[in-house]
Amino acid sequence: MTNNDIVQKLWNLCDVLRDDGINYSDYVTELVLLLFIKMEYENTEAGLLNEHKLPEGCRWPDLSSKSGLNLLNDYRHILLALSTGKDADGNTVVSDHLILAIYADAQTRLREPRHLEQLIKSLDTIDWFSARRDGLGDLYEGLLEKNASETKSGAGQYFTPRPLIDSIIRCIKPQAGELIQDPAAGTAGFLIAADAYIKSHNDDLYDLDAKAQSFQRNKAFVGMELVPGTRRLALMNCLLHGMEGDAEGVVHLGNTLGLPGTQLPKADVILTNPPFGTAKGGGGPTRDDFTYKTGNKQLAFLQHI
Repeated sequence: MTNNDIVQKLWNLCDVLRDDGINYSDYVTELVLLLFIKMEYENTEAGLLNEHKLPEGCRWPDLSSKSGLNLLNDYRHILLALSTGKDADGNTVVSDHLILAIYADAQTRLREPRHLEQLIKSLDTIDWFSARRDGLGDLYEGLLEKNASETKSGAGQYFTPRPLIDSIIRCIKPQAGELIQDPAAGTAGFLIAADAYIKSHNDDLYDLDAKAQSFQRNKAFVGMELVPGTRRLALMNCLLHGMEGDAEGVVHLGNTLGLPGTQLPKADVILTNPPFGTAKGGGGPTRDDFTYKTGNKQLAFLQHI
């Protein structure tokens, strides 16, 4: 089973969500909340994820072993624990900043236990050996790309086609030791592609000293994203590709054209596809450090770059 086959099978699960009244624009968010729990388990079992593990009681076997109303209630409790860090009794069960950021305000709109059970059983039938071989991160990106190509809103607004990203990366040739930034990160496609390029063109990354290794893992890549749901997808995407970032993750939540944008670290390289919608739509730039005062977001992004 190829990655494309698996992506298509995952996309077909959206029919189950539609049967439960899930809006088309919410398909991917609803699916990935569950899918990430499965992928975390598969990565952990394969020895690919040593940090940022989900806590006991919130892992895939805790879901797949249940059925009926208990299953839906337990899933709701799991999402509550992952989003707040506490269980129903107020005990701290999650302290990992990245997991808390990924599941911030997470909740399911599923109402029928049978639909959740069907989703879980379908995910368990996927050839995860093939998925791990090709990389779960690439599989996840494939799902985002599928959503971008088949919906008229939502992911299409923040997903840059991978061939375009790869072409730009090959032209820029990012290097180890550079701080690489995307001020309009979306689902972090540019940052992930830059990381993959550096890894594929450097055989000696494991020979770096501890300080340099820590920089590559936690500080070399940083992005900013305005939309919370999009940032959630970006954090999942980064973690599945082995990118951790700082205390806020690789992609920070905030408006690059406002105060948060001034707090981004100075970059050696900026890789981005800034918003190209109406110049005056939404909130305008509020930064006071731009040379030219403007309400035009495109010009403001160029000044940030």
